[in-house]
Amino acid sequence: MAQKCAIGLITAVAASVSLSQSKVAAADGPFTFPPANPQQQAASSPPSTAGEESSAPPPPPRARNDNPRTSSGGFDPEALERGAKALKEINNSSYAKNVFESIKQQEETKQTEFAAKAQEYKAMQAQAETAENEYHRTRNQELVKMQEDSAIRQEQARRATEEQIQAQRRQTEREKAEIERETIKVKAIAEAEGRAHEARLAEDVNRRMLVDRANAEREKWVAAINTTFDHIGGGLRAILTDQNKLIVAVGGATALAAGIYTTREGAKVIWSYVDRILGQPSLIRESSRGKYPWSGSVSRVMSTLRGKGSAASNGKGFGDVILHPSLQKRIEHLANATANTKSHQAPFRNMLFYGPPGTGKTMAARELARKSGLDYALMTGGDVAPLGSQAVTKIHQLFDWGKKSKRGLLLFIDEADAFLCERNKTYMSEAQRSALNALLFRTGDQSKDIVLALATNRPGDLDSAVADRVDEVLEFPLPGEEERFKLLSLYLEKYIAQAGPRKPGLFDRLFKKEQQKIEIKGVTEELLKEAAAKTEGFSGREIAKLMASVQAAVYGSEDCVLDSVLFREVVDYKVAEHQQRRKLAGTDSK
Repeated sequence: MAQKCAIGLITAVAASVSLSQSKVAAADGPFTFPPANPQQQAASSPPSTAGEESSAPPPPPRARNDNPRTSSGGFDPEALERGAKALKEINNSSYAKNVFESIKQQEETKQTEFAAKAQEYKAMQAQAETAENEYHRTRNQELVKMQEDSAIRQEQARRATEEQIQAQRRQTEREKAEIERETIKVKAIAEAEGRAHEARLAEDVNRRMLVDRANAEREKWVAAINTTFDHIGGGLRAILTDQNKLIVAVGGATALAAGIYTTREGAKVIWSYVDRILGQPSLIRESSRGKYPWSGSVSRVMSTLRGKGSAASNGKGFGDVILHPSLQKRIEHLANATANTKSHQAPFRNMLFYGPPGTGKTMAARELARKSGLDYALMTGGDVAPLGSQAVTKIHQLFDWGKKSKRGLLLFIDEADAFLCERNKTYMSEAQRSALNALLFRTGDQSKDIVLALATNRPGDLDSAVADRVDEVLEFPLPGEEERFKLLSLYLEKYIAQAGPRKPGLFDRLFKKEQQKIEIKGVTEELLKEAAAKTEGFSGREIAKLMASVQAAVYGSEDCVLDSVLFREVVDYKVAEHQQRRKLAGTDSK
């Protein structure tokens, strides 16, 4: 091993001596060994660029060798000899092994340092390349930015040029339009002045023609009036100068006036007699019979057919009256009993309807008469008191007129407590007491011609004798929630769904505005049930007014549409109004 190291050392020394021309190694000096790996030696030497080779000066001329111990190349073998001698001494020394170990460690240390320097050189080279690349990249970015800035400036210049051109064009167009407007204005003014001048000329011509025509008409009428007065004056002069003609003229005028007066008063007397015998009594406000026996036949037939059709269509058999099921069943039973009573020539039974206002008493009486096949007549108790002493006569005329009905008559007296109240009350006049006595006289026995139906809100105020004439007493309470739901559905169909455009006549097409049909959106059964729950304490009349208010609100809107929001708003308003009215009347239970 020591021999190999010595051989390597000698080889290295010889190589270093051969490569250096001016330096001579001494045997006792420090040794510098090249690396054993030729690749590392190649890596340790910095690469020479092509520019350095081209720029390097030419080699100097070889010096002449005057030393006989050196070779022509400048190599001195003396150093090699000293090295060999030192190597032999080292090899023969007892510390040879330590020396070689020390030399080996020094060599490894130097190789390590050389490798570190090589890595440092590579890092520096890589850093230099990175810096160069960064410089080129920065330079390229600056060039790109300069190009972009140049392009932006060119684009801005182009846009500024275009905007200037467009502005000049718009200015030119505005000036052109202004010139055209001025031209049109001047032309219009000239045309207007020309038309006004023509109109003034035509007006002057028409005025002269009208003045001439008016003068001609005036002269004609003045001539006609003068001629007429001349004839009248001549006739008056002839009559006044002739006594016989005067007597005949005065007698004729007197006879004509007497004839006219006599004919007028006679016609009044005859018509009053016919009206008293055949006409409808003045106490009757509404009747299914006509005012005279020959009138109303067609209307009665049509109303009967209409009533049957509506009863069949709604499936209730009781028209548009919505009542509690038990009350409706009892009224239907009374209607059937009344119809059978008429067919068997048995006496009728009188009835009393009582309950809060607007609960359907009048409508129930009307439907009762229709289903039982009787004629229907309505009067109010408040019409009796103003008649004074004529009240008794009118009551008797009323019952006499009712007996003439071949089908039988249902006489419905609304607000019966107005003149059928207790006779012991001090404020009751003698005429009212006489009228009450007349009615008690006509209803003392069971009648086969007239069914008396009384309606009142205060049944306790009726006279005891009147209460004794009553055979059936029916209470009409306020509708429950189910009845209110049915009433809301009924009046929604009547006032909202069926309201709208109908087939217009010629007069409607010419002079009346076309009606709009109401569009219903979102008004469902759940919404009607909600409204029925809110309207607790409402009568049937109040529910009808509620739906009429809904119709008015719809017609007050722009698009004529009924939606859930508008419906709830009107219902809440009417509920609040109802509660306020109850508070004012002192009947609020809260």
